[in-house]
Amino acid sequence: MSEEAVLRLEAIERRYGRGETTIEVLGGVDLALMAGESVALIAPSGAGKSTLLHIAGLLERADGGEVRISGQATSNMNDDRRTALRRSEIGFVYQFHHLLPEFSALENVVIPQMIAGLKRAEAASRARELLGFLGLGAREGHRPAELSGGEQQRVAIARAVANAPRVLLADEPTGNLDPKTADHVFGTLAELVKASRVAALVATHNLELAARMDRRVTLRDGRLEEMG
Repeated sequence: MSEEAVLRLEAIERRYGRGETTIEVLGGVDLALMAGESVALIAPSGAGKSTLLHIAGLLERADGGEVRISGQATSNMNDDRRTALRRSEIGFVYQFHHLLPEFSALENVVIPQMIAGLKRAEAASRARELLGFLGLGAREGHRPAELSGGEQQRVAIARAVANAPRVLLADEPTGNLDPKTADHVFGTLAELVKASRVAALVATHNLELAARMDRRVTLRDGRLEEMG
């Protein structure tokens, strides 16, 4: 029996109305991500990358098609069920880290776990393990303002996977970093994907980093195409 895709997009459509004009952003996108697989999404600005990530992450509803998370169809779920599934199964990393400035690195990773119902001691243990894995063990007591840009983004990655999601979606996660820092952050992200067996879809303009991922796809005229 073949392995079930962790994230499956089936004929995803998304249109936006502007006056009497309808703009088709996604015109039937198909994609399957397996556990531990990293896929780079490369496309120019305005091609629909962020829209696709939002739909895949259940932040936005498609106009047609189906998003399946671990085999579960989501199109007919109400907002509460979609939110619950998103919180338990999906992690997000954005271009801007969005860390809580008044809390330490450790607390930023602990808080989402406590919101999910974990006891503080267990959440702190998991947070320390993740921060250590990402090379931030000595920085866990520092607030975001005391961390470098690369360190802040690695804390954001730790926070995104703290609740052990099955799917990780990243939108230009190294877009604000210098090349050397971007390379380091990307390397730790790739290691984490393999170690945790999360399925990762990463939108990036960085072709060098994308080349290190398992697959590369692009959006062309609203359709997803595999790249070499």
